[in-house]
Order: sequence, then structure tokens, then C-alpha cells
Amino acid sequence: MRYSAILPAGLLLALACARSNSSPATEEGMRSPSASSQSPAHGLPAGEAEAAERLRTSPRHGEWAMVAAGAADSVRAWVVFPERRDKASVVVVVHEIYGLTPWIRAVADQLAADGFIAIAPDLLTGKNVQEGPDGPLRESAVSAVRALNQNEVQQRLDFVARYAMSLPAASQKYGIVGFCGGGSASFAHAVHSPSLGASVVYYGSSPSPDQLGSVRAPVLGLYGENDARVNSTVPPADSAMKALGKTFEYHYFPGAGHGFLRAQDAANGANLAATGNAWPRTVSWLRKHLDG
Repeated sequence: MRYSAILPAGLLLALACARSNSSPATEEGMRSPSASSQSPAHGLPAGEAEAAERLRTSPRHGEWAMVAAGAADSVRAWVVFPERRDKASVVVVVHEIYGLTPWIRAVADQLAADGFIAIAPDLLTGKNVQEGPDGPLRESAVSAVRALNQNEVQQRLDFVARYAMSLPAASQKYGIVGFCGGGSASFAHAVHSPSLGASVVYYGSSPSPDQLGSVRAPVLGLYGENDARVNSTVPPADSAMKALGKTFEYHYFPGAGHGFLRAQDAANGANLAATGNAWPRTVSWLRKHLDG
């Protein structure tokens, strides 16, 4: 178990200028770095409130695609391309319980800024979810996500990954990152897919230990300290992964809650501090295992 409270050096200056908000000491006697309600403009995904503006001003090319997912299924997806001269690895971005929102699309945009082809599938395609001006209506999306068949989810993720890797600008390696229920799906995808190169799990529940024998991809888990429901699933998974000789690295971020990457302005600065610590780990993990 690891507690992370020190931000990467490149982010300290941005956070040092923010309004100070003290947070309680962690179990190790450390304090979360102070932060304002606004996320740093460079190097991190937008928080929910800034996502639409980040998308509007992004210099990267993003487009909608309809991905065939078998003879009788298709999945809508948002694809964002990095600005680079060589081929890029693919990262599949799995949305949380609120569906494919502007925030998830902005996360994909940040992954493209970090050098990956990012593809965010709408796992609610064909599920009759009500849409509002800013994406799926929350109540409708939550209900539909809870009713998803997880085998269908994994099959759709397979097709989406294959589609993205078939793009002329893509290499033949892919990773996955997911949030909340999407984080659970990302860990489950490591169980499901023998060709997955890397998995990043943001505050998603872990599979049961008896399911982990088929995992091949290295898994990185990133969790808010104040998220006991999800965090209770981590130690059993860690023990099983160690016994099986699998790679599972995980971090708890002091004072942060569930959904910290989206709700960066919550938890008295702890969620923003967690974001500043977790995102560079995400990018480093994906580069190491997909581009290394």
C-alpha cells in the first residue's frame, strides 16, 4: 500500500500560486498540497467545470466514429489524435457511470496531448439514454450503466481497441484507462484481454482474486483515500496479484474522495492534489508499457 502526497516537480509552481486550503494530516503525518478550485491549465485533464472550454479551445483533431462491434452491434466513439510525426499507441478511455460526457472527452483530449491516440467509446450506444445539451442526462445514464451486461462491455471494448489500432496513424499496442465503473471495467479488461498492453484503474473496484489468473497486462490503481467501498477491494487483489507474479501498483491519495479527477474542486484541495499526483503516473505508466 502506498500513500502519495508529493506532487511532481513540474506541477509545484502551478499549485504554489493557488489559494491555500489546509487539509487534515494523513495516516503518515503528511498533508495534501494546497490548491485552488481551478486545475492547472497545462499537463492535467480538465475538471468537470472546465471540460467544455478545454474541448472548444483544443488544437488537436477530434472526431466521432461509429465502430462496428459484431454483426448486430455498433458503438459510437470519440477519437482524438496527437500532434506527432510517427505512429502513436492507442488508449481506450472508459467512461464513468454518467456516460460519455464532455469531461470524458476532455480526458481523451489530454491523453492525445500526452502523445496517444485516445478513443472514448459510448457504452450506452443503443441503450435509449436521454440526451441533454451537455451530453447524457445523469439519471438516465446512471440507470442504463447499472443495467449494462459486462460481457457485452468487454466485447465492445475489444472492437473499439481493434478499430483504433487499425487507424493509419496508430501502432499495434493499446492500453486502457477507466473511471469509477469504467475503472472496474478497465481492471476487468486486464482479466479479459490477452493482448492488452497496460491498464490504469481510477477508483474502480477490483475483480475477485479468483479471476486474476489470466491477467497479463500490468495494472496501475489510483484511489482516493476517502473511498472505503472501493478501497476494500484493493488488498485482496494485491495479495492475489503478488501470489500470481502479476504486476499491480497502486496508490491512495490523502484526503481525496471518489471521482477526484472529475471533481477537482472538491475536498478542500485534496482532489486537485490527487489529480496532480495521479495523472503524471498515468502517463508514465502508459508510456512505459506501450511505448517502451
